[in-house]
Amino acid sequence: MDMQRSKRGFSLVELLVVIAVIAVIHAVALPIMRTARLNSVETVVVREVQTIGTAQTQYQSQFGRYAGTLAQLGPPANGAAEGPEAARLIPASLASGEKDGYLFALTSTPAGFFVNANPKVFGNSGRRTFYLDQDGIVHQNWGQDPATAASPEFK
Repeated sequence: MDMQRSKRGFSLVELLVVIAVIAVIHAVALPIMRTARLNSVETVVVREVQTIGTAQTQYQSQFGRYAGTLAQLGPPANGAAEGPEAARLIPASLASGEKDGYLFALTSTPAGFFVNANPKVFGNSGRRTFYLDQDGIVHQNWGQDPATAASPEFK
């Protein structure tokens, strides 16, 4: 009789314990993985903002002024010639204004320019907003409001 009992398989209690352990591991690991994913996306977005800033410096050097739109920094559309309206300084994916779950906006100012990067879906595609102007310093805001020059510096 003892031999038959050991060959039956797992009991309901044993299966419930295994399911409970898996649920606990899942509950602990999921927020950590989500945070890591958002950190990596936000790091990429900061690099994209810096790319726009570098492109603006190159654009100003070539054309004597800062670009007023992301499209002016991007590649020519439909085989048009390179020039102030399409300087080919950033990829088309970034010139479109939407990349990596963020929306990028370039604004001209009398003193230069500024760039904002805001999550398309706050909390899902990003937890922070970013700002950069002609000074080259990236600022961040831990919230939905767009970052500004007065926001803390990204480090």
